Amino acid sequence: MNPQAIRAFDHVGIRVSDRQTAVAFYQQLGFEEVRCFGAYEANEMESPDGVRINLIFNASKARCGRNALLDEPVKLPGVTHAAFVVDDLHAMKDWLDQQGIAITEGIHPIGPRRITLFIRDPDRNVLEFNQLLAVPES
Repeated sequence: MNPQAIRAFDHVGIRVSDRQTAVAFYQQLGFEEVRCFGAYEANEMESPDGVRINLIFNASKARCGRNALLDEPVKLPGVTHAAFVVDDLHAMKDWLDQQGIAITEGIHPIGPRRITLFIRDPDRNVLEFNQLLAVPES
């Protein structure tokens, strides 16, 4: 048994190839840079509701615009995406459309608890947005 209970999820690290482009993209989604960790080539970005991500600025540009974990025939181990919760996924979709951010998988259910959509950042990292649904009691 683990001697320490895991209390919360703190952040996900997202490796990117161009600091300026990535920061601008995530700012567009509502994150603000709150800390820089120069020795680690990273930053911390936070949403107004306190959701944190770290951008890691040491990636090589992806070959042919492909994601090494998802777009290649050989599936390597690793974190495939970050998932975020929003209140109104349809409003999120409309906003993404207005901003010209491509939706790679449109709104669809995943099980009885959520509807979801997927986008990719400029480095083809996958981002999932979920609206949680009330699940009827059995």
